[in-house]
Order: sequence, then structure tokens, then C-alpha cells
Amino acid sequence: MFRSCLILIAVLAFHLPVRAEIYSWEDANGRIHYSNHANENSKKLDVNPGYGYRVVDYVYDGDTVQLVGGKKVRLSGINTPEVRTPRKDGEPGGADAKQWLRNRIQGQKVRLEVDTDRKDRYHRHLAHLFTPQGNHINLELVENGLATVNIHPPNLKYVKRLVIAQNAAERRRLGIWGNPAYALARVDDVTQGNRRGWRRLLGKPVAVRRGRKYDRLIFSTTFDARIAKDNLALFPDLNTYLNGAVELRGWVSRRGSKYSM
Repeated sequence: MFRSCLILIAVLAFHLPVRAEIYSWEDANGRIHYSNHANENSKKLDVNPGYGYRVVDYVYDGDTVQLVGGKKVRLSGINTPEVRTPRKDGEPGGADAKQWLRNRIQGQKVRLEVDTDRKDRYHRHLAHLFTPQGNHINLELVENGLATVNIHPPNLKYVKRLVIAQNAAERRRLGIWGNPAYALARVDDVTQGNRRGWRRLLGKPVAVRRGRKYDRLIFSTTFDARIAKDNLALFPDLNTYLNGAVELRGWVSRRGSKYSM
């Protein structure tokens, strides 16, 4: 039955009229089903006729691939450590994520599911990748501790599933969660050394500063956390964070003697 459902969606995608609607739902056993008729548990898919499955030609790293035909795809909602190149050093865990993804899908067919923004600032296509069996590759990377959740509004598809998977991987100390390189550090230590890349920092914000494009949680005279005005609705009132321990996850930028995440 499951195999026939997978074939059905391919047939629908190629042969239904341009405006036809395709729905999917998950049964009690976790299997994914497809139909051109909705039910109370289904959701509408964004499927373009003629799109179908594509073959992964090359894996650049744990979150970027190239399809046969040259299209470069960045996996949505996640981030994996950088791999070593002639121009930059690799980060711990980067080679592991790349090897896992290469073993999993290089030379294999995948289905691309897009979100609101279809390209990033580097003009790479953004997508969630699925195997013909319905396995969600982005999610599997997070489940195995090879990737962290990386949210860029307005692309919020599958965010809840990704966060649940990340919390489980962190509890089990899988992959990067058990790697000392990504251990929680203090905000006060951010100026020490020249550590680059994705980090986890812990501190206590003491003030909120409002700005034109960003609001900021002030941790010290040299460090703050920056939240875009457009994204404030995704957070509680920033004042609720004051004087309590807050963990930050992301990339630190520097301007002179000031640091920000």
C-alpha cells in the first residue's frame, strides 16, 4: 500500500493540471500517504507538475548538495559544521556530517519540498529533502546529532519536529552534543581566543535596548544578543529574559571591541 501511495504522488505531480491540489497525511504507524482528496488529518503539499524526484549528483558538506543538472540546494532549517577546504579550516563534526549525507543520498533520488523563501542570499535553492520512502533527510541529520536546528523566518516548515529531534539528540549527547568543541561557554569568555563558527553561550542579560532594525538583549558592555524587529513576534517579551540565565546558539560577530550574536 505504501509503495502504491509513493507511485501515486509521482503520477499526480506529472499529470494533474497545474492548479491541482495534492494532500499528505501520516497514519498511526508513521507511514506517509498521498491523495488528491483532503481529509481532516491531511495537509496540502506544494508540488509543481513535472518536478518529481531529482538525483543528488554531489555532496558539498552536511547541508549542501548539487543535483544532476547543476542545481545547488541548501537543506532548510538546519546547519552542519563547516568542512575543510583550501580556503578555510574545517570545524569538528563537519566531515562526519558530510560523510553521512554522502552515504545516505549521493547518487540517489530525492524529492524537494520548499518553504516561503526558495533561495538564500548565496542564491542556493532552499528545500527539505525526502527519499522515495518518505524519509526526511534534514530531520535525520538532526536526529543523529550531526546538525543543529537553524531557523530563518519566514521559513518555519517542520520547525517543531526539528526542535523535538534536536532536544532528544542533545539529551543523548549524540554527535556534536557530546563534542567538547561545542560545550557551553560563558558570554564573558567570548572575547578570549579567536574561536569562530557556531557556538553555545550562557549569560544573564541585564537590559533591553530598542533600535530601528533590531532590539538587543544587553549582557555586558562588550556583548549583546540581537533580534530583528520582524522576528520579535516569535519571542516572549524580551524583558522576561532579564537577570535570568539565557543560552544563546549561533554565530558571534565582532565590530571593534563589541561582540554580538
